[in-house]
Amino acid sequence: MAWIRSTPEGQEGPDLKPVYDYVRSVAASGRVANVLQVQSLHPRALELQYRYYRELMFGPSPLSRAQREMIAVAVSATNGCHY
Repeated sequence: MAWIRSTPEGQEGPDLKPVYDYVRSVAASGRVANVLQVQSLHPRALELQYRYYRELMFGPSPLSRAQREMIAVAVSATNGCHY
């Protein structure tokens, strides 16, 4: 049971549906991860944060994809976050 209110897939309203549709269209799993659903109460913030993430991880960069993932893992481990 989540402690943070969120909107599950299939229950999104008209403001959130386009954001969830975008996430599903680019996510490897084709679904909206729980870590993103916790931002569902503010659709615009969710969209901007996810587009920012996509740019950092997949956009043009002098760093390889593997290097970017290594940095993300190091930061997550330092912060005690399993995501």
